[in-house]
Amino acid sequence: MKLITYEDFIDVYLKFKQRGVFFILSKFNLISNKRTESAFSKTFENTSNWWDIPYVTKRWNVLISGDENINKTEYLYKNLLNEKSNLKLLSLGSGTCEYEMALSSHSCFSKITCVDLAENRIEAAKKKAKFKDICNMEFVCGSIYDLEFKNNNFDIVLFNSSLHHFKPVEELIKEKVVSYLKSDGYLVINEYVGPNRMQYSKKQIKFINEGLNLIDKKYRVLLGTNLLKRKYYGSGIIRMIIADPSECIESIKIIPAIHEAFEVILEKSYGGNILAPVLKDISYNFLELDEDKINNLDRLFKFEDEYLKSNKSDFVFGIYKKK
Repeated sequence: MKLITYEDFIDVYLKFKQRGVFFILSKFNLISNKRTESAFSKTFENTSNWWDIPYVTKRWNVLISGDENINKTEYLYKNLLNEKSNLKLLSLGSGTCEYEMALSSHSCFSKITCVDLAENRIEAAKKKAKFKDICNMEFVCGSIYDLEFKNNNFDIVLFNSSLHHFKPVEELIKEKVVSYLKSDGYLVINEYVGPNRMQYSKKQIKFINEGLNLIDKKYRVLLGTNLLKRKYYGSGIIRMIIADPSECIESIKIIPAIHEAFEVILEKSYGGNILAPVLKDISYNFLELDEDKINNLDRLFKFEDEYLKSNKSDFVFGIYKKK
């Protein structure tokens, strides 16, 4: 565990350049939930997020569904939902509900309930649903720890990149998720399940830097600056807690907790061990591709594939049935 690293100073500088002084000041709020909310307070046209690279999502599609044109939404429908009807789904930590809105287009759902702590994201989701004339969704702003839902009421509980923000994970899974689900209900996750607080091992950081060096320097300019991303140092625990107290707080416990309470129907690994830290803050370079950029990403993909042959994936898509 590292208390503070050089990476932390770089990240603070980048956040200042990308999101401004008021975002930095928001991190000094003594209320931890407010610091968590501020982490999701703004989005960008030019992104630092690896998941927004279309070529990366095609890779995920292949690793999850076996087909670059079948995403996790369609894969879930095909493998779990296509013969079902009148389903109720509860999404916890739903954000702006893009995944849930895609699912809502399938007639098998009678209601999809989305819950998120960030009011701005819930309001944005409401507006988008109204614009798209989606009638089978409802939106709730609040903490799952303060809200109560009927037991044995939902057919599916969904965590789409949100379960790693919850603590204690075992209690949430056993006492809330299991209770909310019907006897034949399912848990669906699309999650980071790697080291807590992204405290990567020395071995992983070594491989991350080897992966970074596979990317041509011209594509390593950090978002909003003229600086070159030369090395990845790993995140310090102090900055992680200040920036978002909930980030990856008990991520390493997610899979064991689920396996204890649920039967595995499907569990697909899609990496991220190398790609996520390498592409952090340089992803915007790859939103639009040419042959040279594709070659750069393909080198990185191949490198991560070799790493995953002997290391557990940091990201997992899974479908589980209540025991």
